[in-house]
Amino acid sequence: MKKPLLALMLCAAPAMAQPVNIEISLPEGSGGSHYRPYVAVWVENAQQKTVKTLAVWRKEDDWLKDMRRWWRKAGRYDKGELDAVTSATRKPGQYRLSWDGTDQAGKPVAAGQYRIHVEAAREHGSRSLVHQVIELGGEPARYHLKPTEELGDVIISTGAH
Repeated sequence: MKKPLLALMLCAAPAMAQPVNIEISLPEGSGGSHYRPYVAVWVENAQQKTVKTLAVWRKEDDWLKDMRRWWRKAGRYDKGELDAVTSATRKPGQYRLSWDGTDQAGKPVAAGQYRIHVEAAREHGSRSLVHQVIELGGEPARYHLKPTEELGDVIISTGAH
């Protein structure tokens, strides 16, 4: 009886040992806009369900819904979890986040495919959304997402890099 339980536990091992690092570059505002962009970074599973919001950089709550995909998927369902990842908007520059392989409740997630999303919206400006499918529990990988109007280079690394 104990051997099948051990085998089941090994098959469902969490992917926590593999870090995911996200480097985000914020460019100067397009069209001379002096407003800093609102940015949301979150993880979805293979079924497109939100696993965890990693960061929300904002000034006023009124503009959060301009990050449309994040708002529809996670933001409007906030039950107070976002306070831990919310901070002020950022000026142009390079920023780094990491995901420890846990869900919103802090529980390790299983190995498999996940999608990292980075969305930015600028007050009286435009909106950008980039995403990348990653494999937790697989070989280390590095992905370079090309700049958009509101986001500079985004680099996502899994495993040891």
